[in-house]
Amino acid sequence: MEHSKKIGFSFGITSAIITTLGLIVGLSSSTHSRLAIIGSVLVIAIADAFSDSLGIHISEESEKKHSKGEIYKASVYTWIAKFFFAMSFLLPVLLLPMELAVIASVLWGLSLLAVFSYCIGDGNRWSAVGEHVLIAAVVIIASHYVGVFISSYFGSI
Repeated sequence: MEHSKKIGFSFGITSAIITTLGLIVGLSSSTHSRLAIIGSVLVIAIADAFSDSLGIHISEESEKKHSKGEIYKASVYTWIAKFFFAMSFLLPVLLLPMELAVIASVLWGLSLLAVFSYCIGDGNRWSAVGEHVLIAAVVIIASHYVGVFISSYFGSI
């Protein structure tokens, strides 16, 4: 895979998984609102995809090693990957009871991340899988506890 596609797709899928899982778990723990989660996933899929695209665009420009075409290609691949992978988390939220939707989303996200990490890993691929899934698990656990804190501290507001 060429550099532009690899950079854009890698960043987009990873960001979509981590950001969307953190959001789903955190909002579920704090609000238990399907509507809030659906709206937030849509915002991530659109606004955060553009933000990440611009971030990749500027990062690639700053290296001064890539052509304009390569830079734009990386930006577009970032947006596409972020948008579609973030949107994929809407399916369980729309179709399942919320508790089950959160579990299904976590399993979906960690599975995607594990497969992707295995595919891109060099040498000991399982080490890459373990490292990336561990980082995602830390984000998920932290998001849960932030949501619980928000609910207990601000729940009466």
